[in-house]
Amino acid sequence: MASETGRKLMQIDVSSDTVCPWCFVGKKNLERAMEQTKDKYNFEVRWHPFFLNPDAPKEGIRKSDFYQMKFGPVQFERATSRMTEIFRGLGLEYDMSGLTGNTMDSHRLITLAEHQGYDKQNALVEELFQSYFCQGKYIGDKQVLLDVARKVGIEGAEELLEDPSRGVDEVQEELNKYSSAISGVPHFVINGKYQLSGGQPPSVFMRAFEMAAKDKA
Repeated sequence: MASETGRKLMQIDVSSDTVCPWCFVGKKNLERAMEQTKDKYNFEVRWHPFFLNPDAPKEGIRKSDFYQMKFGPVQFERATSRMTEIFRGLGLEYDMSGLTGNTMDSHRLITLAEHQGYDKQNALVEELFQSYFCQGKYIGDKQVLLDVARKVGIEGAEELLEDPSRGVDEVQEELNKYSSAISGVPHFVINGKYQLSGGQPPSVFMRAFEMAAKDKA
């Protein structure tokens, strides 16, 4: 499929969780690859839900407490140091303050945003990642979610978040369709065929774009 500009279309489906640091790293590396190849391709990026910790409490728990319980103090410290270094390499500060918890509400909002355009959805995902990983905000908090939605111009966010059951079925449908067969995130599917997992460097995405473009030639 080629656009009116002659550039081939890359449709990229991303399964991720909003509390997954590697998902943010993967997003940044994907965007670097997209920037370097924008003269060759047009891109359509769609975000789909995944739950790393489906039983995480909705009321939130301190990040440091939760991850020390999950991984143990030594592994927690190692992981934090590593992610701090990786984030700095991307020009970001990794903030482990604040709360973590259930991510259903953030996924409901992301799914709502898809109906308002992929660019808006992508902007929302970026703001959620920035809020959680770089600003120490709890993205299970309704006001934080509303602030993020307003910032990127998502309509209907307040009505959605007022009703805890609204949009849950759609999130579940997305989960079943895109994420039921994978075991970890981020997971990328390019043009429905080429699959990549993890925080891959931009060069890996660029090679996948080339292979997908040959398929469509």
